[in-house]
Amino acid sequence: MPTFTAGGATISYTDTGAPPGRADAPVVVFGHGLLFSGWMFHPQIAALRDEYRCVTLDWRGQGDTPPAPSGYDMDTLTADALALLDHLGLGAVHFVGLSMGGFVGQRIAARHGGRLLSLTLLDTSADEEDPAHARRYRLLADVYRVTGARPVLRQVRALMFGPAFLAAPDSRPVLDEWARRLRRCDRAGIRRAVLGVADRPGVREELRRVRVPTLVLVGADDRATPPAQSEVVAAHIEGARLVTVPGAGHSSTLEQPAAVTGLIRSFLAQAAGS
Repeated sequence: MPTFTAGGATISYTDTGAPPGRADAPVVVFGHGLLFSGWMFHPQIAALRDEYRCVTLDWRGQGDTPPAPSGYDMDTLTADALALLDHLGLGAVHFVGLSMGGFVGQRIAARHGGRLLSLTLLDTSADEEDPAHARRYRLLADVYRVTGARPVLRQVRALMFGPAFLAAPDSRPVLDEWARRLRRCDRAGIRRAVLGVADRPGVREELRRVRVPTLVLVGADDRATPPAQSEVVAAHIEGARLVTVPGAGHSSTLEQPAAVTGLIRSFLAQAAGS
């Protein structure tokens, strides 16, 4: 994967480039959720790359981005995302962020709205982490740092994916690939990433400043950021559209890829005409 440097960290990204014959195609930047990478948007990119230039980045210590000594807080990750836009010489883009990526997307939209054409938020929250959940995440992160993924994988998997997806036999390849990619990551980097999420401040009041077209999607069975949290996000962004995706948990792009892709494609087309 190509890389660039931001704030002393080396960040990995992917870039499909403009579709053939469409050098001026709009750009969609995808920001992944905790314990994933840009890989979680492969179904959407496969469907959209003939219409859009699709870019992903892997947050610090996750995916193909190596761990950094610091900078796992959401404000620094927001700066990393903006640095990628500068590195690629991009103007305003469509931003699609899931969970952790949504934390970043909200900050970009509220503080740097001129960099966006639209905002899609999936399975995310505008608030700080619930204290009980934060304590649990810190404990899981500490266990993972010492022992690796195996002892905590079942608990984490139940947060990352919905019950219908976990029970379906044809979900096994996706679950196995997720676990394989997670095991490949540096343990210390993953721990720092988890703490960055667990300790994040909320941005609910900042959302009043978001002025770009916004779509808020949430899996009906999301346990990590339940639908009520997406309702709060949508209520605080003027004109935001809220959609609940049946049969999906926290990782809706992988659990219901066709439904999520269709909603994103329709929204992007609508945003282009607004």
